[in-house]
Amino acid sequence: MKQFLILFSFMLFGRSYAQILTPYERGNGNQSATFEEMRAYYQELAQKYTTIHYETRGEDDNNKPIDVVVFNPFGKTLEVAREERCVLLVNNGIHPGEPDGIDATMMLMRDLATGKIKAPQNVIVVALASYNVSGMLNRGSFSRANQNGPEEYGFRGNARHYDLNRDFIKTDTKNSRSFQRIFQWVKPDVFIDNHVSNGADYQYTFTYISTNKERLGNLLGNYFNSHMQKNLLKDLQKKGFMSVPYVNIHNDVPDGGFPTFMDSPRYATGYTSLFNVIGTVVETHMLKPYQERVKATYDYMRCNLDFIEQNYKVIKQKRAENLKQYQIGDKYAIAWKLDSSKYESLEFKGFEAKYKPSDVSSKDRLWYDRNAKFSKQVKLYNTYVPIKEVTIPSYYVIPQSEWKIIELLTLNQIKMIPLKQDSVIAVEQYRIKDFKTTSSPYEGHYLHFDTSLLRESNKVNFSAGDFLVPLNQDGVKFLLETLEPEAIDSYFNWNFFDAILGQKEYYSAYVFEDTAAKLLKENKDLRSAFEREKMNNPKLAASSSAQLDWIYKNSPYYEESHLLYPIYRIN
Repeated sequence: MKQFLILFSFMLFGRSYAQILTPYERGNGNQSATFEEMRAYYQELAQKYTTIHYETRGEDDNNKPIDVVVFNPFGKTLEVAREERCVLLVNNGIHPGEPDGIDATMMLMRDLATGKIKAPQNVIVVALASYNVSGMLNRGSFSRANQNGPEEYGFRGNARHYDLNRDFIKTDTKNSRSFQRIFQWVKPDVFIDNHVSNGADYQYTFTYISTNKERLGNLLGNYFNSHMQKNLLKDLQKKGFMSVPYVNIHNDVPDGGFPTFMDSPRYATGYTSLFNVIGTVVETHMLKPYQERVKATYDYMRCNLDFIEQNYKVIKQKRAENLKQYQIGDKYAIAWKLDSSKYESLEFKGFEAKYKPSDVSSKDRLWYDRNAKFSKQVKLYNTYVPIKEVTIPSYYVIPQSEWKIIELLTLNQIKMIPLKQDSVIAVEQYRIKDFKTTSSPYEGHYLHFDTSLLRESNKVNFSAGDFLVPLNQDGVKFLLETLEPEAIDSYFNWNFFDAILGQKEYYSAYVFEDTAAKLLKENKDLRSAFEREKMNNPKLAASSSAQLDWIYKNSPYYEESHLLYPIYRIN
């Protein structure tokens, strides 16, 4: 009787498993699920298995639902279950023309629910089924001209043509707002963002971007890059996939090597690192068969599950210790450069790059000879050094008029303390000294860069309802990267404060001439400073309009708010 029950259970499981094959598995190996098929599949899975939860947690710019699927076998809410366990968060379909993760995650969740994969005891798995829904609905077969399958796929941009993997700080889209809500609800320990690469051709199916170790934090970054990721990749190789760091090169890999990618906060793993989360961007190679790419993506997620299961306590401990590196009064790097003196030797497996006459232009064109494989040692430059630092303040002070900033900080669960009464506070304030701006639009913005500041100390009147934002909180890095104007992806550099860059009041020269003469006559200090400036600045000495403007900008008539950054520091 016992043998019969075991056989019956096996037959029942086998039939149940067969009945819930994914659309990808039911196809020819080169077809990806549509949005409707994906939703229907997960809804069926959630109905059949209590360990699977599927719910809408956000919306795309076209108001379509962003759904989250959760594997949680612990009989508790996510908020309770995660207290003693690690959470793995997977993001799929940020670029829906790269759907490998969408299909791989559907299989992974099914295999966890059915028991094909032994259920972890220490890991909860959460996935955004497809983040860029409007891009997924915009299906076609031609937008990925360099990609080998699937037959149909989505489009990179969302409904408003935004690349969502540039929107994690500026938050121009409903998608980004939804992601931040989901991320703060899940509070993951480890994050995977599934993509497909572009660029040079080589032997690898699987490439990856590890969150930059210096930006993640030396303690956690070194643990992830030197230990965790290396073990994950060894496990992946046992499953049949060699790997190499993401090759951000569109021609032959040079003998001089290549650098690791710097994932600044505009990118998914750049954003997640601000909250002390270990992150990997999976980049399967676009020219490998779709079936092979999906399996590599699936296997890497499996490797993460197995590693986290065995090391969840260490991961949680390392994250807690890493946060202690960012204390009030410490230095924090807001700009980095590659250290070309440090590298590790990497065995790179490629195809020989050759040239032959083009059938289009008759001129030489690049091609890769896949029959001519090679393996050679190259340098992987994987160390960055800070080139600009700030001191972590005790508080930022944010006037309530900066409601957009306050809204985004609230979205990211940043603690803020409203002033109960009007107050005069001694602060450090910034005045914008200089900056450059891109000549072409980038993701809806003319992005600023190379920003420099003047620093001033002052006593400033604040109103009841303005906010004190303490830096002794989990979001300390998020605050520094967004509120320090010199940081690469600061709110200032993303044009949030462009209104302060233009004067609101001016003068008529013929009227101010008499006022300027009176100011110089009555104010000896101003006159002395003016004469010194003319001596040291030939352009000023040669221009009457420049001299008048200098006097105006050094007089009480000049508006105090021009170029004054409206976020303040208490040191």
